[in-house]
Amino acid sequence: MTNLPINTLVDPWNRTIDYLRIAVTDRCNLRCFYCMPAEGINYLPKKELLTYEEIIRLAEIFASLGIKKIRLTGGEPFLRKDFISLLTNLKKIPGIEAVHITTNGVLTHQYLDQMQEIGIDGVNLSLDSLDKENFYKITRRDEFDTVMKTLGGLLDRGIDTKINMVVMHGKNTQEVVAMAGLARHRKVSVRFIEEMPFNGSAQSATQNNWSHVRILDELKQAFPMLTKLDSHPSNPATLYQEPSHLGNIGIIPAFSRTFCDACNRIRLTATGTIKNCLYDEGVLDVKALLRSDQTDDDIQQILIATVQKREKDGFAAEKNRTVDQNISESMSSIGG
Repeated sequence: MTNLPINTLVDPWNRTIDYLRIAVTDRCNLRCFYCMPAEGINYLPKKELLTYEEIIRLAEIFASLGIKKIRLTGGEPFLRKDFISLLTNLKKIPGIEAVHITTNGVLTHQYLDQMQEIGIDGVNLSLDSLDKENFYKITRRDEFDTVMKTLGGLLDRGIDTKINMVVMHGKNTQEVVAMAGLARHRKVSVRFIEEMPFNGSAQSATQNNWSHVRILDELKQAFPMLTKLDSHPSNPATLYQEPSHLGNIGIIPAFSRTFCDACNRIRLTATGTIKNCLYDEGVLDVKALLRSDQTDDDIQQILIATVQKREKDGFAAEKNRTVDQNISESMSSIGG
């Protein structure tokens, strides 16, 4: 083990955890079929969600343990009332160097000026189709024009932007090359993600034969000059550059899980459950700790111990699930 400060989160595999993903709600205004059923999911009562005060307190504790980057997710985070106030307060926490957001873009445009003013460090925009009709088929909502307006607004303001496209056999694979083309004239990172089984039902979504290998093959056929870029080992995306493009292209093997060896992130669900891995079933009810008489020091030590239970990779985490061996959660309830 390297000589790290005592108040640093290090797992049994010597990986330092410095990135926290926080889901602020399980609610979403889209119904993407790979995330939840058409009828939606049973949303949680408000009292079951962490309050903003609890999120800030926990973020401060995590910052004291070496967390440097925070990403806010949902559901759709902009559905949470006064979300901008939470972003503003997170940016003020000593030790937090970057605050990012993952959003579907439906409500985001009206807040872009405020996001720029408070210095949001980056936005991941979910966009699975560039065809309005196909967008509707995937999301079950007619919001394509709104999302594209948000994308334009982000880029016009110079906010660091990544586009996340989940690649799904028979649904949008015909658009992979066109989506990559968005990086031709704009400084945007277009990232292609393997489909995962978190669709809110017991029905498997892993019959997708579009692995990261096939996605890369498809891209190389269209862009033969595509070259691999150097990136931080903890980056889940393998990055590529087409010489004529201003932006870049990334591929995330989210189901193949080839990036686990360097994973530096931990998750907090909207209900206050800590997940050491996307594929585990939750390892700590931190909300109960926050609502008891536990001190910050107490919680700090519990979090250190919790990270020490982290599995080697996503396959081990999935295998060791005890309550529900078949993944049936919605990504909306986990935190995208």
